[in-house]
Amino acid sequence: MFTVLGQRTRHRCDGGSRRSFLKAGSLGLAGLTLADVLRAEQVSGGGASQKAVINIHLDGGPPQMDLIDPKPEAPSEYRSPFSSIPTAIPGFNVTELLPKVASIANELVFLRSLVGAAAKHDAFQCQSGFNEKSLAAVGGRPALGCVVNHLLGSAQDRAPTFVDLMQGRPLARNSARPGFLGPAFGSFRPDISHLFERELEAGMKVELARLGAGHTTKLSLMRELSVGRLDDRLSLLGGLDRTRRAIDHNGHMDALDTFTQQAYRILTSGEFAAAMDLEKEDPKMLDRYTAPVSSSNPGTKFYTSEGPQAGRKLLLARRLIEAGVRCVSVSISDFDTHSNNNSRMRQLGPIVDHALHALITDLRDRGMLDNVTVLAWGEFGRTPKINPEGGRDHWPRVAMGIMAGGGMPGGVVLGATDRYAGEATERPIHYQDVIATLYHQLGIDSATTLTDPTGRPQFLVDQGTPIAELV
Repeated sequence: MFTVLGQRTRHRCDGGSRRSFLKAGSLGLAGLTLADVLRAEQVSGGGASQKAVINIHLDGGPPQMDLIDPKPEAPSEYRSPFSSIPTAIPGFNVTELLPKVASIANELVFLRSLVGAAAKHDAFQCQSGFNEKSLAAVGGRPALGCVVNHLLGSAQDRAPTFVDLMQGRPLARNSARPGFLGPAFGSFRPDISHLFERELEAGMKVELARLGAGHTTKLSLMRELSVGRLDDRLSLLGGLDRTRRAIDHNGHMDALDTFTQQAYRILTSGEFAAAMDLEKEDPKMLDRYTAPVSSSNPGTKFYTSEGPQAGRKLLLARRLIEAGVRCVSVSISDFDTHSNNNSRMRQLGPIVDHALHALITDLRDRGMLDNVTVLAWGEFGRTPKINPEGGRDHWPRVAMGIMAGGGMPGGVVLGATDRYAGEATERPIHYQDVIATLYHQLGIDSATTLTDPTGRPQFLVDQGTPIAELV
């Protein structure tokens, strides 16, 4: 493994895509190295836009009626127990779990009529717009961040194009996978478990173990290898390359030098590692992203759910965007409320409320909001009717989302549902429409095609278009 000098924290990234960046023994360029990845990213040319996306997966499927689509007139067996409160958008209410979101609703977009959910319990559809089985025969569809890596990554970048910070199901199920693009365009996947605990379900642990040690790869600098020793190794490699270049008539060695040098810059500049280090953040900012705990009715924390510090994941995402990352995926768990929905939402709702408010206002205060598109959504909605265990089950017929930034208009409410929040009755929006909108926000035409391994062109989305009200 290759380690970056002086970092006490160990960071990991996707082993499938970054299996051996640079091996200290040889700088070895054996197998798939960071230089290989950078070389592949350069194939498409790269773009000049610095637009970025923070894609927040509400892991498990958030209950729409308990958050942004209250139905106070519904029968008791359907009705959310949480009060309906007004927002900064006249005539639009959310539930009492989202008072901070309500206060900045005029800066947000609320999606109440998401349709087309694949009913699969991971984040792949929220990463790509597609069912996981789509194009499985040729490697599967790539996640949006991997496409961005392919189309916008540049050999001059000093930070990864796509960073996956997701935990829980999205990690165990590799939801941010590159599909038919191949591992060179996969995400950087730092291990943040030392910062944010997310206990996996027993079945998830089995799935994660099945992926093997290659699912993550250390991206920290070992103390045993100093920058000076690395310089010596690069000098030696450079000498060998000059000898090989003397007999190279096609310029291949010059290209190899370019990508190897960029790999060296990223891994030794410290910029990415610094962005990952929350200890470098102002304590006041850490507090800003940490949700307070209610002393009167804190709700029930399920064993797979996260606590008040989960909002700091969004702070980490902001820091990575500042460091030059184009796409960050992050998760907040656990909305799989098959039992005890109300008490669990009493605990989780305020965490999401606080985190979204902190991120949006922070981006706004820093002058970043027009360039960064924020999206929070889940893989499906929850059943309108409460089950005998007091929970809400999977409901792919309609789901919810919240968006902001990227130059989109604020104060927009799209879609409506029936009296139970169970069916879309106005302006249905497909998951692919949202993904197409994210591509548009990044300056990528969603009608762009990618060539799959059989040589056939594949559209980034095959039935979605950018949401007209937002572009």
